[in-house]
Amino acid sequence: MDKQVSRRRFVQLTVAGGALSLAGPGLAALGARRAGTRLISPGCRGTKVKVARFYMGTSHGLWPKPKLDFRNEIRFYESQFAKLGNELSDVDFVIDQLVSSPEQIRPLKSRLRDVDGILAIHFNIGIRPILNEILSVGKPTVLFAAPYSGHGWTGFGALQQQELGAKLECMLTSDYGQLAVALRPFRAIHHLREATILNATTRSFDRYANDVKEKFGTAIRQIARERVLEAYNAIGQSDAKAETERWIKEAKELVEPSPAEVFKSCKLALAFENLLNEENATVLTIDCYGTMWDKTIMLPAYPCLGFTRLNNIGLGGICESDLQSAMTHIIFQGLTGRPGFISDPTVDESKNSIILAHCLGTTKMDGPGKPADPYKLRTVMERQEGVVPQVFMQAGRKVTQAKLVGTDLLPYFTGEIIGAPDIDRGCRTKITVRVDGDVEKLWKNWSSGLHRQTCYGDVTKELRSFCKYKDINMVNEAV
Repeated sequence: MDKQVSRRRFVQLTVAGGALSLAGPGLAALGARRAGTRLISPGCRGTKVKVARFYMGTSHGLWPKPKLDFRNEIRFYESQFAKLGNELSDVDFVIDQLVSSPEQIRPLKSRLRDVDGILAIHFNIGIRPILNEILSVGKPTVLFAAPYSGHGWTGFGALQQQELGAKLECMLTSDYGQLAVALRPFRAIHHLREATILNATTRSFDRYANDVKEKFGTAIRQIARERVLEAYNAIGQSDAKAETERWIKEAKELVEPSPAEVFKSCKLALAFENLLNEENATVLTIDCYGTMWDKTIMLPAYPCLGFTRLNNIGLGGICESDLQSAMTHIIFQGLTGRPGFISDPTVDESKNSIILAHCLGTTKMDGPGKPADPYKLRTVMERQEGVVPQVFMQAGRKVTQAKLVGTDLLPYFTGEIIGAPDIDRGCRTKITVRVDGDVEKLWKNWSSGLHRQTCYGDVTKELRSFCKYKDINMVNEAV
């Protein structure tokens, strides 16, 4: 697919092909409700994740057995990849071949420079020279070695400690579903490179934007309030009314906001998606507590409901011009297909827990196409106005919290949701998370500001691989 294809056209093509589908009343007219697979986000510009897949087998290898039939081995792996079709439908194996000597890799090196990562599948003994040649390209590489593939594993740990193996990860397993897991960090790398973040602010962020562009390829562009207003005014009354009716109907309760206030928020929400389509962007953030705070220059409504809606359909809506959280959001989407929840935490040592709170909650924390968590429609707590979804996330769910700080540090911790408090203190959406580790160590180690991003699931394995590939120091704050 041509790299310059618009994001809207990409969504139309994938909907037609069955990878995504429209669902839900009120939004179908705009083509806005997208149900993606668990790991596929439409928040990419329509290009696929580029992976080189090598099957490594030597003619002189006598273990696991002489005269191993490589064609049968490849057919078996092809059947396993077919089972993973939904999770890999955005992956293009741009190089896909059996290699039996290092000499076969050398003519491919120019093509390997453009891939997001390399998957090397281990067949038999004696493949180390082939693997070394692959690693010499310097691309993120994952080696998949099922039991009985050879004895090379005895040296893989030492290899990872060397400069040659600095970007090597290894999976030694008979669980062939891990083939999809192996590619998730490549997807995050790809999404970051393809992403464009729009930042509605009057502040300068050039230095950070330049650093991010240089390391990850992500573009961060400033957008004026007038451009957002233009998109808002272009939304038809009937579309905004249908969106309003849906949000009110599906809510557990409409508490403080009036229907008229919800209408303005829904009209702005529809404008946000159109704005991203028109700008060929993937994530929007607004300086809502900074340069857009003054009522004389505020938008027609608070952006919170619109941010929730973007997160629900696989794009990104980020509070307070928090560009570091925006980058983390894209990483989580690439690794899991799920959005993050930005929070302002508070600590409860008596339960070894941290309470993560923010007025903006995302209802589809499991990602597009998955059931929504229940919510109430509330005002923004500090100002007692506007519209936010107060979301009640699921107790018992594992979560990972992290934030990309600058371009080379990622503090994180994991835990389990043990409650979703519904009390009149703090921000509207809250989850109490029992920390894996020591919450006292967590708060004493805390640094780099208040916000973090939290997503469902323990994704430390995928995060660790991503950080290794991108030279990021990943630090568990709770140990």
